[in-house]
Amino acid sequence: MAAKEYRTESDSMGELEVPAEALWGAQTQRAVQNFPISGLTIPRPFIRALGLIKWAAAGVNKELGGLDAERADAIRTAALAVADGKHDEHFPIDIFQTGSGTSSNMNANEVVSRLASTGSLTVHANDHVNMSQSSNDVIPTAIHVSAALEVHESLLPALAHLSSAMQKKAAECDSVVKTGRTHLMDAMPVRLGQEISGWQSQIDLGTERIAGTLGRMCRLAQGGTAVGTGINADPQFGRKVAAMLASKTGVPFVSGDNHFAGLASQDTAVEMSGQLRALAVSLMKISNDLRLMNSGPLAGLGEISLPALQPGSSIMPGKVNPVVPEAVCMVAAQVMGNDATIAIGGQAGNFELNVMLPVIAYNLLQSIEILAGASRVLADAAIAGFTVNEERIGAALARNPILVTALNPIIGYEKGAAIAKKAYREGRSVLDVADEETDLSREELEKLLDPKALTDGGVKN
Repeated sequence: MAAKEYRTESDSMGELEVPAEALWGAQTQRAVQNFPISGLTIPRPFIRALGLIKWAAAGVNKELGGLDAERADAIRTAALAVADGKHDEHFPIDIFQTGSGTSSNMNANEVVSRLASTGSLTVHANDHVNMSQSSNDVIPTAIHVSAALEVHESLLPALAHLSSAMQKKAAECDSVVKTGRTHLMDAMPVRLGQEISGWQSQIDLGTERIAGTLGRMCRLAQGGTAVGTGINADPQFGRKVAAMLASKTGVPFVSGDNHFAGLASQDTAVEMSGQLRALAVSLMKISNDLRLMNSGPLAGLGEISLPALQPGSSIMPGKVNPVVPEAVCMVAAQVMGNDATIAIGGQAGNFELNVMLPVIAYNLLQSIEILAGASRVLADAAIAGFTVNEERIGAALARNPILVTALNPIIGYEKGAAIAKKAYREGRSVLDVADEETDLSREELEKLLDPKALTDGGVKN
């Protein structure tokens, strides 16, 4: 095997060897050597955000006269290539690095610098690519930009898709009356369409919560530079960078109202993670409902049949499991764990800088990504395709003694309880027992105990 080739690079701490083919320089190499911890590197959406920030910064520096046109244009071309994913393999630094993310900011600066430099043009990673910036405002800005773009482009469309699938399924199932359950025990009847509409409302409310936080996620720290004062940056820089990013992406980015808060805190990331956790809770509830309704097919509820997607056992032939709801439950668990990490990271704002930025970025972006993927899979491979076992649902409903609740206003709770217990004990319908135990006519009882009418609140006087 041929020996790996290296070149010598230098920074303010001296010289060191860098792989010859690497686009990064000395500061990135030091980070690679210092943090051989997890093998987890910054995700694609974060690299995209870094590229977009460097692109916008060079454009604004050119406009404000701080950067000559040739260098600015070269930086912008190189930065867009980074944003477009053409050089992701040159971002090798572990997530568990310096808490400011300085290593990843310098990684971006060095890659863009090397791409932009030519034989006749020298582009310096700090002096030119990082002009008017600090890692302390670039990394918080990259968290907001990457998360906002992923929510806007991936998660919100996925949730709209899931909501639409639920709305369609609720309409298809609205004539199916089933036994409702509270405490997992038989309760008054509901229509299956009503039950599914509850799921849809959970998703729609989750979407509203996330969209509400998205506006705050669009407020950027760029322009605060080292400690929030904006040292070495034109006062217009942050506002103009945000405007350029908004024009490029179609997402309404603006400069944050207070750059001291933008650098020192990650409250908006914590808030967004909390909204993602709420969505995860909803998805776990819905998935577990689907699992229970699908349980059986003989010894469980067997109300619905989820699509058969793969063999369910390596030893039991013919077994088919609710694999999609199970996967979604695991996604929900992961998001809840990520939220705990982000909350801990959020409190690490010591004086003028938060020092857990990379791990906040990683967990937030992972939560957004897997929730979007899970929502689409749940919509397409579970909600849209399940079938209803109406005969089994109807048989259980006919034996449900809790239907007697509808007679409470007429015969009283105690009499109703006695009828329910007798019906259950003797395995008979409430209608038959009530016909024997009350003075109400059969016709009146049939009207009062009609399950479909009960799903609309019962017979109205």
